[in-house]
Amino acid sequence: MADNIDGLKMESSTESASTVNGIHMNLQKGKHEGFATLLAFMLIPLSGFSTDIYLPSFPAMAKSLSVSNGYIQLTLTCFLMSYGFGQFFIGSFLDSFGRYKPGLIALASLGISSLMIGLSHDIFFICAMRIIQGISTATVVVGKRAFFVDVYEGDKLKHYLSMFTIVWSCGPIVAPFLGGYLEKALGWQSNFYFLTFYSFALLLLELIFSSETLKTFKPFRPKPVMDVYKMMVTNLHFVLGVIILGLCYSVVMVFSMSGPFVIGHTFGFSSVTIGYSALILGLAWMFGGIIGKKLIHYPLTRKIVISNSLQVVLVAAMLLVSHYIQNLYVLMMFAFLIHINAGFIFNNYFTYCIALFPQNAGMASGLTGGLLYMVTSFLSYLAVSFGKVNYQIDIAWRYFIMIILLSLVLMVVLRFKEKI
Repeated sequence: MADNIDGLKMESSTESASTVNGIHMNLQKGKHEGFATLLAFMLIPLSGFSTDIYLPSFPAMAKSLSVSNGYIQLTLTCFLMSYGFGQFFIGSFLDSFGRYKPGLIALASLGISSLMIGLSHDIFFICAMRIIQGISTATVVVGKRAFFVDVYEGDKLKHYLSMFTIVWSCGPIVAPFLGGYLEKALGWQSNFYFLTFYSFALLLLELIFSSETLKTFKPFRPKPVMDVYKMMVTNLHFVLGVIILGLCYSVVMVFSMSGPFVIGHTFGFSSVTIGYSALILGLAWMFGGIIGKKLIHYPLTRKIVISNSLQVVLVAAMLLVSHYIQNLYVLMMFAFLIHINAGFIFNNYFTYCIALFPQNAGMASGLTGGLLYMVTSFLSYLAVSFGKVNYQIDIAWRYFIMIILLSLVLMVVLRFKEKI
């Protein structure tokens, strides 16, 4: 999962700043600049922590709250949808009202909502808090991405931007591993208490070491922003690309939303094992992204077709094998390989979508991230809502549906390219 899906709405941040040794000395205090940069990197994985830390607790939450698996999955869907929707407007909002104060308010909201979830036993109230968390997290992450363009330039900026994907991937890799141990030792509520502590600790550090970095505040004018968005969403290449991204990420979310129940209930493993499983698949996604970066100069169509063909073969084999063998090791082997290919295709198509609008790269990235999360939340929740997911073969069939849909969209893309 990559937070390059969060949106880099930063283009206005570089205006009117004096430069010293490649560093913009805006309103950021020079003596605290290094620590403020460290804080920014500590906040970038926040979306991964907010989604993945409680995945190993899904079975325990369902039992504790006396609700079905679907209601627990809905809490993740609520976060994904609000996180995606938030990216539509937050970039422009931060260009008008600054990064610092909205970020502080968002961190406080995230901490309070996490505490309220830990204290609550009402699933609908928890869903409402998850919506607030999605918008708050989007505000923090998009603002911190803009921080780097506000403060740095030249080689330093390139260096920090190249680290975004790596730093973000720490969230989905570390969070479920940590969450599994927390749930086993202290219960599912401890996941959200950890988010409370994390949010308030970083809020305190932000108050001490950070300050406003935006020097030129733009008037908030919705119409020009909407005109650019309209231009983007009427571009068929862009729309098909976002659908492909959503399907790739939905492949991953199928396991995130249903895997914990199969591993916990059917296979009888603890939350710690669920956490390790999520960690391994987080690494698979990251490996796919790394391979995608290594092969970035190869023709897009050829490598995507090869990767998707491998996915089709893998999911067909998984369906066949699952009729005879169902255990954690078989499930993880197929899921690992499928997720590598999903990460590979995602990495390539995210770059493709952003490159379509070089003059509006920040807004394109924000819109891509927003639409992507909304498509993902809809498709993944739809996939796990039809019928119960109790066995390995149930996950295999849902992988199959997503990958076949992905194949069909890729066929449309290829036919469209041939016509033009």
